[in-house]
Amino acid sequence: MSARLGFIMLVHTALDRAAQVARYLAEAGSPVVIHVDARTLPQAREALVSALKDLPDVRFCTRHRCDWGTWSLVAAMQSASELLLREFPGVERVYALSGACLPLRPVAELEAWLDRHPDTDFIESVNVGDVNWTKGGLSEERFTLHFPVGFKRNKWLFDRLVDAQRLLHVKRSIPDGVVPHIGSQWWCLTRETLERILQDPRRAQFDRYFRRVWIPDESYFQTLVRLHARKIESRSPTLGKFDHQGKPHVFYDDHLQLLRRSDCFMARKIWRGSDRLYAHFLAPRDGAPSAAEPQPSRIDRHFARATEQRIRGRAGLYMASRFPGLNRENGKTAEPYSVFQGFTEVFRDFEGWLGAVASCRVHGHLFARKKAEFAGREKFFAGGLSDSASLRDYNPRAFLTNLLWATRGERQCFQFGPADTQGKAYELLWFMSADSNAQISVITGAWAVPLYRSGRDVAQIRAEAARLQRIESDMIDILHSPHVRARIRIWTMAEFLENPAEALHALFDEIAPQSQSRLLQTPELVDLSGFGSFLQELRNQGMQPVLMGEFPTTPEAPDPSHRMK
Repeated sequence: MSARLGFIMLVHTALDRAAQVARYLAEAGSPVVIHVDARTLPQAREALVSALKDLPDVRFCTRHRCDWGTWSLVAAMQSASELLLREFPGVERVYALSGACLPLRPVAELEAWLDRHPDTDFIESVNVGDVNWTKGGLSEERFTLHFPVGFKRNKWLFDRLVDAQRLLHVKRSIPDGVVPHIGSQWWCLTRETLERILQDPRRAQFDRYFRRVWIPDESYFQTLVRLHARKIESRSPTLGKFDHQGKPHVFYDDHLQLLRRSDCFMARKIWRGSDRLYAHFLAPRDGAPSAAEPQPSRIDRHFARATEQRIRGRAGLYMASRFPGLNRENGKTAEPYSVFQGFTEVFRDFEGWLGAVASCRVHGHLFARKKAEFAGREKFFAGGLSDSASLRDYNPRAFLTNLLWATRGERQCFQFGPADTQGKAYELLWFMSADSNAQISVITGAWAVPLYRSGRDVAQIRAEAARLQRIESDMIDILHSPHVRARIRIWTMAEFLENPAEALHALFDEIAPQSQSRLLQTPELVDLSGFGSFLQELRNQGMQPVLMGEFPTTPEAPDPSHRMK
């Protein structure tokens, strides 16, 4: 019985892999005609011919020098198709594939499937005016301008010729009766349709026209099949996936299960080093033939996810291969986190209390001037982060985002105040305030408590108090910006101390929303007796403290034994 399905194969590299596929097809009873790019070294072609010389149904056609997007690829397919039809009169279907294609199912299953679709041509053929996936800025123009120069060979000259033709309003005439269509160049046509295309009385006219079309291998057969086919299914029988730039996805060994799940008959592009794929799919099959329909949509979601990840990235992940532009991130950070300003100043052991009641990781001042105060004051933390201030301050934003990425699944809390390193133009606070993952809680004026409890003379700390107040005023202005996306809570110190338990309950509910427990005990406040007198003394020294709110002034100085040294 003569073969009913024949293959034409275009190869230019990885000829050893092409030989494997050609042998697999020929040993299954299908003739194969191979076109070897004229740019391929003669010794490489001779090695391919020698490797397949024992197969009587393998032929090699006239060679053409092939360049991407040019007529040469159509000429190669014409030469291979004409030789196949002439040498093998029993062939009823012709399947076009490249040297990077790989059969996923036995040829017998493909033939049986084609028999269930008699007189049907499988070729992606879409009206050029109805698609939005053409890339490179050319859609209808690829059929109405002249393209004498290959795009990849001379991009500069290609672009200048396009610009000149647009300026001169050049518009080529499309042959009568021809409606431009585009699609994948990997098709499966009936003998009748392919012969009609190749023997069309107007073929010379069509060939002259398509010689100057851009990427004619994706439009020549796709357009002319509309003039000659009885029935068209506009889909390529070869599985191929493309990214957002129109470039094909490459399949590797770890795609084995995906390719099997698709039930497709052929796939491209296969990486030449995918030993596992070639060994699996070219091995003899046991069991009854499968009648399953090809289902490329089964793996669409995986490639859609890959495309989205490549375009948008993962929230909070910054890497050299995909570093986003400022404010174009897919999420500035990876996880929700909490920032506290002033809490360690007004409560004793606030960090230990919060870590116990909220089951989160509580750090000290991560951006303290001397070093990063990790939880437990560790020298190194998750992700290999060091507590070195100089390393941290080289890129404070990266320090924070790396810490949050490396601790995904665990909420991080840290202290941040006016005495910490702010970075240039408060860049870190701007970043956090614009981050929807951030929860920032501020007790204004609490920076004065350590100064009060230091026991130093007020005259000596007046300048430091004025500096910290200026910084905090700038910080509050940032947190009131219309660009803020973080959840912000701000209390003056006097306002907070009126009912600290209420504020702590609200914070606890947000930090640990899934917790079934309620706060049974709040942390102990530091001794602030006499704090009002301290503020009054600052005023007496010429500094006006305004961020603390109204504190009662008491004539008695605080008991020094209550102060934390």
